[in-house]
Formats: sequence, C-alpha cells, structure tokens
Amino acid sequence: MNTKKIIIVGAGASGLVAAIGCARAGKSVTVLEQNNKIGKKILVSGNGKCNIDNKYINLNRFHSQNPDFAAKVLKGYEFPVIEKFFSSLGLALIEGKEGKMFPMSLQATSVVELLEYEAKRAGVHIVCNCAVARVDKKGSTFILETSQGTKNCSQLVLASGSPAAPQLGGSNSGYAFATKLGHTLTPRHPSLVQLCSEESWVKKCAGVKVAGVAKLYANGEYITEKKGDILFTNYGISGLAILDLSREASTRLANFDYCELHLDLMPEYSKEKLTHLLLSRVQKESEKPIELWLQGVLNKKLITIILKHSRSRAKQEKELNRKEINKLVHTIKHLKLSINDTRGFKGAEVSTGGIDTSEVNPQTMESKLVPNLFFAGEILDVDGDRGGFNFHWAWVTGLRIGDNKKDL
Repeated sequence: MNTKKIIIVGAGASGLVAAIGCARAGKSVTVLEQNNKIGKKILVSGNGKCNIDNKYINLNRFHSQNPDFAAKVLKGYEFPVIEKFFSSLGLALIEGKEGKMFPMSLQATSVVELLEYEAKRAGVHIVCNCAVARVDKKGSTFILETSQGTKNCSQLVLASGSPAAPQLGGSNSGYAFATKLGHTLTPRHPSLVQLCSEESWVKKCAGVKVAGVAKLYANGEYITEKKGDILFTNYGISGLAILDLSREASTRLANFDYCELHLDLMPEYSKEKLTHLLLSRVQKESEKPIELWLQGVLNKKLITIILKHSRSRAKQEKELNRKEINKLVHTIKHLKLSINDTRGFKGAEVSTGGIDTSEVNPQTMESKLVPNLFFAGEILDVDGDRGGFNFHWAWVTGLRIGDNKKDL
C-alpha cells in the first residue's frame, strides 16, 4: 500500500479542487487550513451567492507578467470543463448578467459544502486551525512545522492564496515558503479594491451612487476607463466601475504616479443631449435657486460639488444661459477626483503578482526548481477581472494538479 502523502496548504477554491482530483486518483491527501473552517473566501463571494465562474472565458480577462503561461494553463479548461466538474459534485449552475455563473441555489454555502463532502468522500483528510509556520525539504521529503505539530509529505501543494482579504485568512505565508525553497516573486499590489482620495468634497457626497463611467489618468496620461456603479464614500470612491480599474490604479500608485479619475456622472447622455436637456428646462423668468433647479436631474449631495467645480456664476434659474449650461455639462461629464491610495489588501478581493510563473510548469503546476512542489490559485502571478475569472483560475489550477499523472 502506498504510504507516501500529498499535503495541500490552504482549503480555498484551488486547494479543495486539487485535493479532490488527487484523492479521486487514489492518492493520500491531507489539506491544512489555518482558519477554523474551509472556503471562507468562497462563502463571501458574490454577496454570498458565489459568482463561481464566467461562461465567457477570454485570455484578456487575465493579467500576468507572463501572459503566455496563463494561456497554456487555461487551454483545454474552458467553462464547460468547470461546469462538468461541479456537475459531478451535484451542483447545478445558472447564468447571470455578463456571463457570470452562480450555483442554482444562489448560496455560496452550497459550493463549499458539496466540495467538502466530495473531498471527504474521496478520502481527503482536512485539518482546520492548522497554521503552517515553516517549510523545509530534506531529500525527497517536505517537512512542515505547523501549529499542530510536524507533518511530512512527498508532494506539497501551496494553495495558500495572497495577502488580499486578511480578515478571511489572506497572508504572505505561501510566498515566504516558496521563496525559502528558491522561488522568486513578482510585485504584489491590491486589486479589485476601493480607492482613496484626500479631496474633502467626496465626504460631502458619501453614500451617493450613480451609474457612470470612470476614466483613469496617470501623470496626465489616459490609462483606461470602466463603466458601472460609482459609489462616493468617506474615504474616497468605490463601486463596480472603480473596482474594475483599480488594478491599473494600484500599480500606478505603487510607482508613485499622480493618479486622477475623470467621472462621467451621466454617460447615457452625450454632451450635446445633456446640454439640450438642461437648456430645455430653463424658465426665463424663474427665480428658483440654481441648487433647487438642479435637483430635477442630479442627486442633491452632488449639486454643490458640481456648482463649485464648474465655477458657475448663476444663482437663479433665470440667469442660466448657454455658457453657464456648458460649464455645468462639462463638469457633470468630467468631474475630476485625485486618487492618493487604495484601501490596501484588507479591502482587496485579489492581489496582483506572486510566484514568478516562468519557474512553474503550466501543464502540471509543478515547480521547475523544486521537484514535487506545486502551486495553485492566487499564489501565482496571475489575477483575473471581476465576474468569476479569479475563481476560474483557481478551479483550473486545482484541476491541473488533480489531473497530473505523476506517480507518487
């Protein structure tokens, strides 16, 4: 009987899938999880509904310093493969907006509990509250010092995630183990994260959410733009549009670039249409205060900001002319907000960077430097866009390890 063992560090998305695949292949698998329960990130994803994947997998939705690696890993593991895997667990999926896939129950707990059941059914031994403090390799044996004693294995999978969301167990531990074993790292920055501003006016409109377009500029150069919810907060700005461009913002801020957002608060109207709309609403004899007049089209909290930034001289409705309207339109379509920081890893859903993928075999996820050392999920220098792409990466890397035919 084979007594050699695989230890997987991390009972998140990639670790659990790798464990199931390895155990189904008849291997002896132990998963070590530092938290008191498995799958914490899965449980909070999609506001508890778990955006488990995306139906429309495209390479441009994944980011890495080595995009060729991501392409090789993902090849042959498109969404139908993931759907088939979850179907084997008894989990049916349904499609939401933008190709987002969810469990039919719309409960993240369904995903975690079915993964846990299948892992245990296949013979996986899951140990919670087990933090790994040190990893060494002597000969062909990995030696792990943990909070529950020393553990040995012949194959080691690091699926310990990134520093993102430390409140859910995110940490740098996997990076430390990998570098001690000889691997190198690419720069890590928060991504899918809220942005901070030192401008005082954002606090005055905290809580206001609009469907808009956010354009990112760095040192005056246009970088990217995203459409979606924009939420003003006490610390700065959030919302789906902001999360979607935060990867670029985070990277630029880390390079000490001056970052600024140009916000279009009414993207459904062109400049011309908005000008016409506002002009058509002006009553020439009305003494209505301009602040009250603007409440017909704008959130009340935004009005004083728009008036200040536009430098409008009009105090009453009757004082509005094309020139004053143009000032208002320009500001509504190009409201500027300087950005000085992100909310850090605590606010981030994922991290950029990680293990240098040139040191990893994309077919098996095995280290090219250390035999029988494998990597899965976010620990690698690949991160995805919002909408299920990071989960897709986790599932695929886990499946690749589980599908590996290398004999123990």
